[in-house]
Amino acid sequence: MTSDKLIEYFVRIMIILLINPLHECAHAWSAHKLGDDTAKLEGRMTLSPLAHIDPFGGLLLLLFGFGWAKPVPVNPNNFENPRKGMMLTAIAGPLSNLIAAFAGMIALRLYSGNIEALSDALFYFVIININLCVFNMIPVPPLDGSRVLTYFLPPNAAIWFMRNQRYFYAVVMLLMVTNILTVPLSYAVSGVYRLLVLATSFLG
Repeated sequence: MTSDKLIEYFVRIMIILLINPLHECAHAWSAHKLGDDTAKLEGRMTLSPLAHIDPFGGLLLLLFGFGWAKPVPVNPNNFENPRKGMMLTAIAGPLSNLIAAFAGMIALRLYSGNIEALSDALFYFVIININLCVFNMIPVPPLDGSRVLTYFLPPNAAIWFMRNQRYFYAVVMLLMVTNILTVPLSYAVSGVYRLLVLATSFLG
């Protein structure tokens, strides 16, 4: 195994232990701020990886760079506006990945040392966080993007969409396994990366 691959796998492990908990904690914190303490009461409003690791999702992330943690429980009935509350709670997770990627890009821009392994690690950190942000915004259940989509759908269409979520999920998993989604996801990841490069261009 090449040193580049070792660095990439090391960063993926760090993502599983540090960033996935941040993603799920962001969901729990957002729900708490909007009036639902379900996740907080179950000990999920924490950065401890033990509270959030999903074995299968973590394995996928380690092997392929796309995966997930254990979803936090949310009770929409506790929100003043259930649909809006679910949408805002859902989008908090991918937003935390985007913020982490932005912070990583700043660190990459500011790093002036000559340790190639460290610059490679920062690069992979940025890319994997963008991957997670983009992947989770795919608008199919149980991914976060589905909650954003249902907020904008008419109520009847949203109910039908959620009732049939297992079929949409199965299709997406099939597309992932067969690499059909690789090209559009790669374009999306590249686009977000270029935006972060542009946003930090003032750093040189």
